[in-house]
Amino acid sequence: MDDDARRAPIAMADGDGRYLLNIAEQLQALPDPGALLDTAALAHHIQQRAPLYDKAQEGHYNLISALHKSMRGSDPDASLYWLARMLDGGEDPLFVARRLVRFGVEDIGIADPHAVQQALAAWDVYERLGSPEGELAIAQAVVYLATAPKSIAVYRGLDAAHRAARRTGSLMPPAHILNAPTRLMKDLGHGKDYQYDPDTTDGFSGADYFPDDMDHETYYQPTRNGYEAQITERLRHWADLRARRRSG
Repeated sequence: MDDDARRAPIAMADGDGRYLLNIAEQLQALPDPGALLDTAALAHHIQQRAPLYDKAQEGHYNLISALHKSMRGSDPDASLYWLARMLDGGEDPLFVARRLVRFGVEDIGIADPHAVQQALAAWDVYERLGSPEGELAIAQAVVYLATAPKSIAVYRGLDAAHRAARRTGSLMPPAHILNAPTRLMKDLGHGKDYQYDPDTTDGFSGADYFPDDMDHETYYQPTRNGYEAQITERLRHWADLRARRRSG
C-alpha cells in the first residue's frame, strides 16, 4: 500500500481497535494484487469483503432490531444470519449478549424459565473466552431463544401492577401478613390468623394478600405456551380452592 492507503484504515476505524484489526486481517487475506494499492483500490477491496455496518448509527440499530424480531418470530436461521452480520461488521459481542438477556425476560419469560439462564451463560462464556470461541456461545443462545416458546405475560402483568400501584397510592398490607415483633403490634392485630401456607393440607391457604380496601385483581395472565401452560392449570386449581374456602 502507498502512504495514503496505509493511513486510511486508521481513519476508517475512527478509534475502534477491533475494527482496525478486522481491516488488517482482511487485507492480509487478499491475494497479491501485483501492484501498489492506493486508497481507491483499498476501499474497493474492503467494501467487497466487509458488509456496510455503522455501529454508532442507523445500521447498528437496524441489525439488532432484525436479530430481535427474527428471534421473536422463532426463525433460528434468520437470527443466525443477523448475528453473523453484526459480528462480521465489528459489533461488540457483549452488546449482543446484553440484548439476549433482555430478550429472555421480555419476550420469553416464564414460558421457558431456562431462556434467561442460557442468555446469561452465553454472556459469561464470552467474557471468559473472548472471540472467536466465545461467539459460539452467543450463537447457541440465539438459537435457543429463537426456538423457545414466547410469552410477554410477565411484562404485561408488571405493567398492569404498576398502574394499580399508582392508582391505589399507599394502602397498607392486610394486618394478618404484617409481622408483630412487639406487644403493641400484636394488640393492633398484626399477624393475627395468619396461615402458613406450606403447613396447610394443600399447601395453599387461600388467604387474601391485597390491601383491605382493595379487591383482588389479576395482573399475570399466563399463556398456553411452554411452561406457562402448567402455571395456567396451577392457578386455576388454586382459584377453585380459594372459591370453595370462601364459600365455606
